Amino acid sequence: MSQTKLDILVDILKDAPDEVFVQPHNVPDPDAIASSLGLYYLLSQRGIKKLAIVYDQEIEKANSLKMLELFNVPVIRAADAHTLGTEDWAVLVDAQKGNSNITDLPTDEVAAIDHHEYMGNMGYRFEDIRPEVGSCSAIIAEWFFENNIEPPRAIATALLYGIFMDTDNLTRGVSDFDINMFYKLYSLSDMEMIVELKGNEISYNDLELYAEAFKTVEIYDELAFLRLRNVNDSLLGAAGDIVISVAGVNIVVAYAARENGIKLSIRSACKQVKANDLVRFLVEGCGVGGGHDNMAGGFIPKANLSASRVLDTFLKHRAIEFYEKRKLKL
Repeated sequence: MSQTKLDILVDILKDAPDEVFVQPHNVPDPDAIASSLGLYYLLSQRGIKKLAIVYDQEIEKANSLKMLELFNVPVIRAADAHTLGTEDWAVLVDAQKGNSNITDLPTDEVAAIDHHEYMGNMGYRFEDIRPEVGSCSAIIAEWFFENNIEPPRAIATALLYGIFMDTDNLTRGVSDFDINMFYKLYSLSDMEMIVELKGNEISYNDLELYAEAFKTVEIYDELAFLRLRNVNDSLLGAAGDIVISVAGVNIVVAYAARENGIKLSIRSACKQVKANDLVRFLVEGCGVGGGHDNMAGGFIPKANLSASRVLDTFLKHRAIEFYEKRKLKL
């Protein structure tokens, strides 16, 4: 019988010189939290004992915090993980080395499980990277089923919610694979927990930030722009998700100025304008960016921003230039 992906990863991790850390991307969202929890359970069941989930940057989104509470997720902030060292190994989940949304911790990143755009050979000993899939939770769900391991009710629920959120209610970037895993998880899940999570997706503070940001919205044809204060990645993306639901808007450029630079979040429901192509165009020569056809992110370091260039004008002109070029090709 051939080895499964879980078998291969476990065989690798058994040789870890010290601890093994499961590391999702910074400010983990529901998909990252669910897939990290699912992998943590699988590895624990297969005898990987010195194991923890570690992340960087504070979680602020209401539903992410609710997941940590409901599912008792054993996470620890990198700043509080005092044993992190060069002899520790890390499995990246819902992330890859080279992305702007993950901190390079002192661990040796030996594996990556992800559904984002492939960043190329990063020297992992193991990788399961599927850009065609809409959620990392679906990938981890398959790991359960192909190993004949039934996920506990709480973990099945977390994975179901992860798929649900990262595909925007099974409407954005969803694949047949995501839907198949969603179907398999559904009967194993707790719908009361899902309802509770759905009722905790926005906090009062989020609402204030959104209200402030929505006043900045400008629309050019089907392209919308909005600027937020220094918020985390999840809030930035969620604000863009709301604006793209406005009639006539099919592309959103959301951005926030931070102390160290500018964070970008792109949403697109336009086949001719892919979010990952647009963000790469916006950061060309000054930052990094990538993602999916319908959702992407980027970052421009402060050192690369010209003091003589007005940020809002720069981003809007660049985005409109890209959009107009795509329209001319139609």
